[in-house]
Amino acid sequence: MAEPDDDDVNDAWADALAEAGQVDVDDDMGDDFDSAPLNELTEEPSGGGETVDLEMILDIPVTISMEIGRTSISIRNLLKLNQGSVVELDRLAGEPLDVLVNGTLIAHGEVVVVNEKFGIRLTDVITAMERIKKLT
Repeated sequence: MAEPDDDDVNDAWADALAEAGQVDVDDDMGDDFDSAPLNELTEEPSGGGETVDLEMILDIPVTISMEIGRTSISIRNLLKLNQGSVVELDRLAGEPLDVLVNGTLIAHGEVVVVNEKFGIRLTDVITAMERIKKLT
């Protein structure tokens, strides 16, 4: 049994595509296709060019949370918890809290009381580069 040559394979694909109505095919494969225009890529200098309008995203709500620590316990021990139970966390007393925005660490801070309400004073803000490094 002879192997089909490239021209036979190309003709078979061309016939199938033409039959499906996807392309117009004549005897010369490839002549009916136009190349797409390509725009030349240029690098915009930083600080110049188009300005980005952030106004449209400024009102998008995000969830900010403060985490004092975590722990893992079994469901058996979870069901035994009641009023007055103490759950040991993975942090030491006085250690900074994590500040999370939509679950992503953005800062560390310490608890403060302002007008009889708890708050947090940011002590260390994670830079964008540090956040990217944690992803890789």
